[in-house]
Amino acid sequence: MKIEEEIQTRKFLNERHKATINIVFTSNWITDILERRANAQQITLQQFNVLRILRGQYPNPITNSLLKQRMLDKMPDVSRIINRLVAKGMVSRGKSAIDRRAVDVKITSKGLDALANLDESMMMMDVLHENITESECQVLNELLDKMRGG
Repeated sequence: MKIEEEIQTRKFLNERHKATINIVFTSNWITDILERRANAQQITLQQFNVLRILRGQYPNPITNSLLKQRMLDKMPDVSRIINRLVAKGMVSRGKSAIDRRAVDVKITSKGLDALANLDESMMMMDVLHENITESECQVLNELLDKMRGG
């Protein structure tokens, strides 16, 4: 559906204005889908992101500060997310062997299982495959990178 129909307007200052609104709207649309899918494993989208980063480091632990740097959503309170994941048994936390001031975080088998159950649905292959081609995805990626100055 076109952005004009989605937000029920035809008034845009120009194509750049329309593109900005379209990007924000689409970002929120994607986030809503991903949040509902993550919720199937009783986790939030931010918790999914932390688990994904931890799995990428597995079997090695990672510090809170490195986790924060690698997150897609640069929110300030990584510690709160980790506390909730520890309570769910999806990550473990311990003192760093290298830096006594740092805390090491590591994904558990329960966290790995939750990610395995979410992998396919969180890639949104069903939505992407249905609506845009592989070559269109490549063009979209190039345009988004270019927009951010890449």
